Amino acid sequence: MFLDQAIIEVAAGPGGDGCMSFRREKYVPRGGPDGGDGGRGGDVWLVVDARQATLRDFRYKRSFRGHAGLRGQGSDKTGRSGEDLLIPVPAGTVVYDAESGELLRDLKDANERFLVSRGGRGGRGNARFKTSTNRAPRRVEEGAPGESRRVRLELKLIADVGLVGFPNVGKSTLLARVSDARPKIADYPFTTLSPNLGVVGLSDYRQFVIADIPGILEGAHEGKGLGLEFLRHVERTRILLFVIDLTSENPGHDLDALREELRLHGKGLMGRPHRIVLNKADLFSKIEVPAAFRDRSDVRVISAVRGDGVDELLDECFQLVAEAKRGEEETAEEPEGRPS
Repeated sequence: MFLDQAIIEVAAGPGGDGCMSFRREKYVPRGGPDGGDGGRGGDVWLVVDARQATLRDFRYKRSFRGHAGLRGQGSDKTGRSGEDLLIPVPAGTVVYDAESGELLRDLKDANERFLVSRGGRGGRGNARFKTSTNRAPRRVEEGAPGESRRVRLELKLIADVGLVGFPNVGKSTLLARVSDARPKIADYPFTTLSPNLGVVGLSDYRQFVIADIPGILEGAHEGKGLGLEFLRHVERTRILLFVIDLTSENPGHDLDALREELRLHGKGLMGRPHRIVLNKADLFSKIEVPAAFRDRSDVRVISAVRGDGVDELLDECFQLVAEAKRGEEETAEEPEGRPS
């Protein structure tokens, strides 16, 4: 399972104090109390934001405080409530109480939100304390403090882009070139035994998460090689890049074998947006695209070692990821039908 985590401290806003006030009007020499209540403190929410890919922003800010409610006013005016504080997190964020370890919420869907801390109640103004025996109370309440808590956020990372291919086709090399990840790279099968994650940073603050998934073998759907473990990782990706070795004896067969394993595994993997990436172009003085790929519009030729075609591929991946996220948001916003 892909994990990224952070511990943050959250405090909702305190309520506003109640107001001490008496009516002061012409011809009303003994106006009664008219102090209003304080406003409620702002709540703190965690909100799934499709633009977020990791929890790395919480490395730099780990303390969050909600907005305070305003003090009450005369003429029985209640103070304004504090605005809610919305903290954006990526889909797949699991929320735990940092002290007890209790699971609080698993945030999966676009725009889903979870109330972390509730704002404090506003204090009562002196108008609230008027009685038949005390017509001019000089008593008010202070606003209550907001709830405070420490929560642990864990991200079950849904990688935006998954690199799929046989062992030693250059997936780890590509990951190392495009991100700050440093996977183990060597010339033997199954160098990568567990998924490696990297965050790809593009211009204009664009980013997405890319995963180098362990190499697949034919028969993976039956558990051969890293088998079902590999396929479970693929399930958590939005976009697939089928990485094919141009030096392979039969690149067309390699692609067919990869797609067949995904088809046999099911889970809708064959319907994911994808691109076919022919790698190791640096080993040829002149590239001739294999016949099996010449009539396909989803094929890209790159060199992970030299960088040929990589920038263009990353820009295209970002566009595909953005489209996939928009589709997820639209699905989440669709109204549920009436129960039959």
